Amino acid sequence: MKRTGKTMEKLSYVGKSMPRKDAEIKAVGSARYAADRDFAGMLYAAAVRSPRPHIRIDGISDAKARKVPGYAALVTYKDIKGVNKWPVVMQDYPFLPEKEARFAGETVALVVAASEKAARRAAALVELRYKELPFVEDPLEALEKGAPRVHGEDNVFSTYRIKNGSVDEAFRKAAYTVEGEFSTNYQVHAYLETQGAIAVPEPGGGMTVHSTTQCPFYVIDAVAAALAQPYHKIKILQTVTGGGFGGKEDVPALVASHAAICAAKVGRPVRLIYGRKEDFQSMSKRHPGWARVAYAADKSGRITACRVKYVLDGGAYSTLSPIVLWRGTVHAAGPYKVPNVDIRTYAAATNKVPCGAFRGFGQPQISFAQESLIDELAAKVGMDPLKFRLKNLLKPGDRTVTGQKLNSSCGLAEIAQAVRRRSGWDRKWKSPSVKGDVASGIGFSVAYYGVGLGAGGRYLDRAGAMVNIYKDSSVGVSVGNTEMGQGALTVLAQIAAETLNAPYAAVRVEEVDSSKVPDSGPTVASRTTLMSGNAIIDAATPLRERIFKTAYDLLLAEGADASLPMVAANGVFRMGAKSVEFKKVVSGCWSRRLKMCEQGWYTAPRTSFKNEDGQGDAYVIYSYSADAAEVDVDLRTGVLKVRKVWAAYDVGRIVNPGLAMGQAQGGILQGMSWAVYENLVYKNGIMVNPNFTDYVIATTADKPEYDITFIEKPYAEGPYKAKGMGEVPLIGVAPAVANAVRNACGARVRSVPLLPEKIWKEIRKG
Repeated sequence: MKRTGKTMEKLSYVGKSMPRKDAEIKAVGSARYAADRDFAGMLYAAAVRSPRPHIRIDGISDAKARKVPGYAALVTYKDIKGVNKWPVVMQDYPFLPEKEARFAGETVALVVAASEKAARRAAALVELRYKELPFVEDPLEALEKGAPRVHGEDNVFSTYRIKNGSVDEAFRKAAYTVEGEFSTNYQVHAYLETQGAIAVPEPGGGMTVHSTTQCPFYVIDAVAAALAQPYHKIKILQTVTGGGFGGKEDVPALVASHAAICAAKVGRPVRLIYGRKEDFQSMSKRHPGWARVAYAADKSGRITACRVKYVLDGGAYSTLSPIVLWRGTVHAAGPYKVPNVDIRTYAAATNKVPCGAFRGFGQPQISFAQESLIDELAAKVGMDPLKFRLKNLLKPGDRTVTGQKLNSSCGLAEIAQAVRRRSGWDRKWKSPSVKGDVASGIGFSVAYYGVGLGAGGRYLDRAGAMVNIYKDSSVGVSVGNTEMGQGALTVLAQIAAETLNAPYAAVRVEEVDSSKVPDSGPTVASRTTLMSGNAIIDAATPLRERIFKTAYDLLLAEGADASLPMVAANGVFRMGAKSVEFKKVVSGCWSRRLKMCEQGWYTAPRTSFKNEDGQGDAYVIYSYSADAAEVDVDLRTGVLKVRKVWAAYDVGRIVNPGLAMGQAQGGILQGMSWAVYENLVYKNGIMVNPNFTDYVIATTADKPEYDITFIEKPYAEGPYKAKGMGEVPLIGVAPAVANAVRNACGARVRSVPLLPEKIWKEIRKG
């Protein structure tokens, strides 16, 4: 396109707290979730679940269930037209088990009836004949020889290693060494909306599925496989999704497949909505983790070596465990310059609920261990733990433990200093206080987080978008990544409006329709702004050229001075005193019969990584966090109260400051809740507290005071130089709180959650 004169543009929407696109429908209750949708002739499904942790299935009878009024059908693995393997990573999880069920709560069959009440009643009457088999519920025991077999020959789903330098020699020569074992428990996603899907049969054997999901393309993979239908006969429509946090990444595909198998059998729409208890019992969780970590340092306080053994409890099937473990492996030494490393990690199979994605994705567990131990190493060296970290933190130009050289988008030292200043760290850490029976202290942590899927998931790291400008100048945007409460519809609308110079109010980003956009991978790993944002820019750029050329021509036709630059901002184009609005420009484009719809595509830059030794570029870019937590500890009871959290983040340019602040506050509270309260209990392979009465989560009444700041280190390849925000606020909270407890009362608790009885016991040890 030939030059049309100089254009001057300032940012109109990016960097501003624009109102949420979905705020009104959620505030007034008009949003339609999966459970709100209805179809003519719709039936309802309910699951029949395994009562024990490991069983051989000898028979299933619906003789009693048939007597329930409205009963329609029993659905078992025999009704699956395709291959009975859910297509996720290792493909070891059957849609419905044939011979054995491997965890209590696993769906072994489904009942379809005329109402949800009838379906649940009938499901309770289905008789399951079975024999109990040996089971294992401890991941370390599962790795021992002779343990009951859950997966393969050794109960190992996956294992990784990062090796660099001479670790043994570095430990022999070290002036200071520390070593410790740490463990973390499950975390339940606690999304307000439980899992659910509606499957609607279409003529010719097709199926449309309405699904609450983060990853519609995982759902289409599974439904097509279960029904043995080509992809073009399957359509996935994302319903308004009431929270995800990773819990609606993989498992919605299983739920949707169950609904689709039922609908295919009865030939009518089928709705399957989980109750809270069965959601607890059968849906994914944050992996419990165990780690033994050791660090070495020289006389000056420089970290010289790190050795890690890290084990995740994957549960009965692999699902996403190999990918979760890989991220934890890459980040296991922390955001420090460490020349000698030996990191070995394992995902172990047990007869418990399969675990999967959760905000932080395998990193919070190991960060709790290594950041707790860094405090102990600092104490041995005789340094303030924050100053010790500053001495060892990664900076631009440094290399990570995988050998990756960091670019200029690394503000780790700056955010650590910001938290130091804002929290009054230097004074408070030196002088923890005791008033009566309450001890107060402060703790610190830092974290880095690889944005996107990285080398471990590079084949999924792509995104598509379609931008359609209608005749009335309204703009429709379709993407393959989802809104689940994090603000994606808003941020992506800002990016589209900015690129086109369209009014923000004129832009609408739709929930995902798998027939409108290509497979864009999962909505995970803080990748939506980066990936879908760049795809939108790719689609909008040719439209922008046509719009800006037309605007320039219209301004000249109005008598504008061609020697002046054209200024584009806030949906208006100006040259001197002359101006034209976006709506009129679009009308001009349509009059010229210009193409006003384009598709865009973005793939993450290639990463080089060798699994043999864990060396290479693991991620294209990193985001960073620093946290300080101030706590009160009741010395009589061990009861812990988190009073205030100071946090600073480098996530590149902030597209929407208001939403970023909300992400930060929510992530801090979710991380604090995991650290202090959340305690899912298993006994003899059975989950004993699958409800919000006995599984305690933090509420707004428990939230600490927040002091949050952002230091923007632009990422040149990001949309308007943004990186990723979603996960970093959670990762460092637990170790900061644990370190604060140690500062307050001397108690080093090495397991999450930091329950009062654990703190009390450590206090008594003196």
